[in-house]
Amino acid sequence: MIGMIETWREPYHVVIEVENKECHMVGKLAALGFKQLKVIDVRSIKGGSVRHLMDLGKEQAKEIPKELTTKGRVESKSAVWLESPGCCVCNTILTYDAFLISGKSIQNNRITYSFMVPTHDAFKAIINDLENMGHQVTIRKVGKFEKQIDVLTENQERIFWLALKSGFFDYPRQIGMTELAMKIGISPATLSETMRRGTRRLLEHYFKQEL
Repeated sequence: MIGMIETWREPYHVVIEVENKECHMVGKLAALGFKQLKVIDVRSIKGGSVRHLMDLGKEQAKEIPKELTTKGRVESKSAVWLESPGCCVCNTILTYDAFLISGKSIQNNRITYSFMVPTHDAFKAIINDLENMGHQVTIRKVGKFEKQIDVLTENQERIFWLALKSGFFDYPRQIGMTELAMKIGISPATLSETMRRGTRRLLEHYFKQEL
């Protein structure tokens, strides 16, 4: 496994808007006669599958076939997490050592995708591939990691930035320690130790007047 320092030397957080008429989950539900469909969120999971949070309305949510819900969990009376293979958009994003954070539907088959990429070249390649497939892509945000202060080492700061952007510090947590470590190419033990040392540095800096 290639280390994070090599592959994630200048990571970017990207948000794009794409017209996607090929979402497998939307197509599968539409084929079953479900008419009111809205993708609330999209998350990549292990094994190349994608988990969708679908808002189906209270009545339709009751009619979801059991085979679609065995790997999902009910989020509310009208929304449920469902799992399916990734579509060409999700798979293209995941191809370049990137990892998908989330996706939200807007309207008319347009979905915003938030994801992390290890380099700007990877970002450009994803956009180029999607456009070559015929997708209309609108870039909403491109944020590059920039070292901010001298309290942390650049490696520690980069890891904290990736963890923050990926939802590691959210509640509920969007990504776990093991999954985040796997995504960026380091061991969970290395990630945990780097964050522990970085947290200590931040606390020492914050409370330096009291030490």
